[in-house]
Amino acid sequence: MNPAQAGLLLVDDDPLIRDTLSFVLGDQFTVRCAANRTEAIALATSVDFVPALALVDLGLPPRSHQPDEGFRLIVELAALLPTLKILALTGQTDEHNARHARTLGAVDFIAKPAGPDVIRAALARALNWQVAEHTLQPRLEIAGLIGASAPMERLRKQVHQFAAAPFPVLITGESGSGKEAVAKALHVASPRADGPCLALNCAALTESLIEATLFGHAKGAFTGATVARAGYFEEAAGGTLFLDEIGELPLPLQAKLLRVLENGEYQRLGETQTRTSAARVVTATNRDLRALARSGAFRTDLYHRLSVLSIETPPLRELGDDRLLLLTHFLGHYAQQLGQAPFTLDSSAIQAWLRYGFPGNVRELRNIAIRLLAKYPGQTIDAAMLTDEFDSEALPPAAHTGRVDEDAAIRLLRDHADFNLDNWLASWEQQCIAAALKLADGNMSQAARLLGINRTTLYSRLEAKSGKDHQL
Repeated sequence: MNPAQAGLLLVDDDPLIRDTLSFVLGDQFTVRCAANRTEAIALATSVDFVPALALVDLGLPPRSHQPDEGFRLIVELAALLPTLKILALTGQTDEHNARHARTLGAVDFIAKPAGPDVIRAALARALNWQVAEHTLQPRLEIAGLIGASAPMERLRKQVHQFAAAPFPVLITGESGSGKEAVAKALHVASPRADGPCLALNCAALTESLIEATLFGHAKGAFTGATVARAGYFEEAAGGTLFLDEIGELPLPLQAKLLRVLENGEYQRLGETQTRTSAARVVTATNRDLRALARSGAFRTDLYHRLSVLSIETPPLRELGDDRLLLLTHFLGHYAQQLGQAPFTLDSSAIQAWLRYGFPGNVRELRNIAIRLLAKYPGQTIDAAMLTDEFDSEALPPAAHTGRVDEDAAIRLLRDHADFNLDNWLASWEQQCIAAALKLADGNMSQAARLLGINRTTLYSRLEAKSGKDHQL
């Protein structure tokens, strides 16, 4: 993209800053200015101006000394214009504000006062990122690999490492965690990207239909087979064949799949002619295939063949602020699809969103975003409105209302004349820790996740309890 042709949306409530930057940057960009969030949205949605970049001051009216309005604008711009590169230019330089701005969709954070060279360099970097994203990264984002957390970075690195290899890949992870998205990313990042990518859910069809779908069938092979048909192994030649829920594949078909993986050979249902397939096989499961193989429910030789390369998709609860990035992604997609104005979350709703564990992972997050968009288009959502959409059994303690149950506290104080807050909190903490360790079968990392604390914090609290017990 030629910088001279790039549109720059400048949002600042200070007219002197707007005039100065418009003059300084006008030789490189087509600059349009806005003094507040409403004007900025109007410019971003106008038919005669399509900005590539946006410089947004966080402190905007009506509360110019708070970053909330700027945060809200970043979310709305990211939803309306997914390719727009947003840079925060602000005097509110607290590191938390910088981190939160990036979480919401800003690509850079520039502290005021900043000289023209600093701003030009930041804009040039953002423009280069936009050009680079026309290659592989948007293809991975289309596949759903969105996020800036360490687990997502590791996941993308594995996809890049395994994409070009011809060997099978086994993708494991919880239901809804994006295993199909990883399979699609493996395909689009591979030399097979121009070929077909076919998917089959092994749990959705009967054994006979799975066999006919995978291997094809001859005319008259079964009732209703009036014509011969090719199967997925034939149609996916030169591309990728994704077999989801591979743990549900019936044992007789496991032997046939193993044969294809070993030498590429298969036969259509009702035929004796041997055919060959060059499709790359990617499989996925939320079950423990190794345990299934030990029990005899899954062929051990097939398990080893499928897991030559393996990728584990992280659960959404481990992705931190990526939950906000995913919300922005789905909100932008479905707002455009439905022709609705995107909603925004206030600060209480953002905290509730980040506290929620999303037991259904990315699939649940996407569905919640769709429901909220249908119910509250263009509105600001608070914590109470948001938690109505959450699974009540998965909410953290006291998250149903966002506060402690006052009536229960009153009853507690009335019923216990010798009540001691410190002792009660310590007892409740130890009960929660014991319950988490029991649920996690003693796994410290998993117990810490259940408690919503770091593993080191859990260790220190256990050591503190051990010290007290020892003193007693």
